[in-house]
Amino acid sequence: MDAAQQEATARARELQRNWYGEPLGALFRKLIDDLGLNQARLAAVLGLSAPMLSQLMSGQRAKIGNPAVVQRVQLLQDLSAQVADGSVSAAEATERMDEIKKSQGGSVLSNTTQTTSGSGAPTVKRVVREIQSLLRSVAAAGDIIDAADTLAPTHPELADFLRVYGAGRTSDAVTHYQSHQS
Repeated sequence: MDAAQQEATARARELQRNWYGEPLGALFRKLIDDLGLNQARLAAVLGLSAPMLSQLMSGQRAKIGNPAVVQRVQLLQDLSAQVADGSVSAAEATERMDEIKKSQGGSVLSNTTQTTSGSGAPTVKRVVREIQSLLRSVAAAGDIIDAADTLAPTHPELADFLRVYGAGRTSDAVTHYQSHQS
């Protein structure tokens, strides 16, 4: 790989870190390990071609262009966490992956069983991730911050919202949400 290709790959991974919280190679490898998948199966569940998945993982491509695929990534991250904490068995995870694969990503704030708490309400973290996914599917973190700066003089609450939810980390956004519920 020549210097220009290395620079382009580094730039793509940095964009991925801004958009998705970490480079997609690391995120996808974690899903593969946690859910016992291979790259071909992960690509199929996400609705990507195997070459596209490979390009995203290697940093040859920076962005997932389809918001429905971003939603499927988030659903798999949630499923991975449930498998890790023991609340979902491996067999149930396989069934849920088949459901995720079939999902069309219609509603941004979906209310499916894997996105809800025991009360049936979407979890705060899930809602925050859905909002982040929506914002990041239309603009990069830097663009969202620029929009927040433009809005700040006349709409400070909206600017704060964009900074926290559009360009911030999920954990910071959850904390922000919880602090405003009191």
